[in-house]
Amino acid sequence: MEQELHNTSQGGTSQGGLLGQLHASLLSGAIKVVDLTFPLSPDFPVIVLPPEFGQCAPFRRETVSRYDADGPAWYWNNISMNEHTGTHFDAPAHWITGRDIPCGTVDAIDPARFLAPAVVMDFSAEAAANADFILTADHIRDWEAKNGQIPPKHWVFFRTDWSKRAGTPSYLNLHEDGTHSPGPDASAMEFLVHERDAVGFGVETVGTDAGQASHFDPPLPAHAIMHGNGRFGLQCMCNLDQLPAFGAMIVATPLKIEAGSGSPLRVIALVE
Repeated sequence: MEQELHNTSQGGTSQGGLLGQLHASLLSGAIKVVDLTFPLSPDFPVIVLPPEFGQCAPFRRETVSRYDADGPAWYWNNISMNEHTGTHFDAPAHWITGRDIPCGTVDAIDPARFLAPAVVMDFSAEAAANADFILTADHIRDWEAKNGQIPPKHWVFFRTDWSKRAGTPSYLNLHEDGTHSPGPDASAMEFLVHERDAVGFGVETVGTDAGQASHFDPPLPAHAIMHGNGRFGLQCMCNLDQLPAFGAMIVATPLKIEAGSGSPLRVIALVE
């Protein structure tokens, strides 16, 4: 024990135990880290709501000093944004159905819940053929028949390759009647919550719901059903095509904002 403490104090790490094995696997490349996050920048688009509602603020950055008269030896910025700007996390309190969920804000969620494995369902071909592709419970059952059942306490990621549209108008895909992007219906959300006990739902689009989901019954079912059952959302992710269908471990830790409804974050995946 004394030798282990000595090694740690000298900048080393004990190779014993699960954390030591994890560290060794990261150093050797046996486990790789996949970044699922877009950079926060003023150019990254945010969700657009009907004009009668308040709008999500984009990321803004103001340089305070950069090795100049305002700070000769340091560089730093003031930043501002909405809690739901860029790659971000939705807490249960984000939606009216989750407003009474205990510990439903980002500061109150048990941090152990921010680490969970993921199942990645690939529906990129369907989304490429139809921007308004709607994921249903039957689609998920068919996917499971080919790939295996979704285990409990997993993130479920809906791969559409929509992230590859980033930097073009087709990412928001905004038309006169609103946005057009793929997403789930109520049957898919009810199935994932009640039949598969999912931790949450993750997507590459700007919201966990389809672009036209305000017309669904119930409206915006990913938000209404997931958050109403104390589950989480992740959106604006990228690189889902680098993950296996099963086996990735997700680290998704939002900022600890007091009473926060969500937060931009760095989502990473650990993959063997």
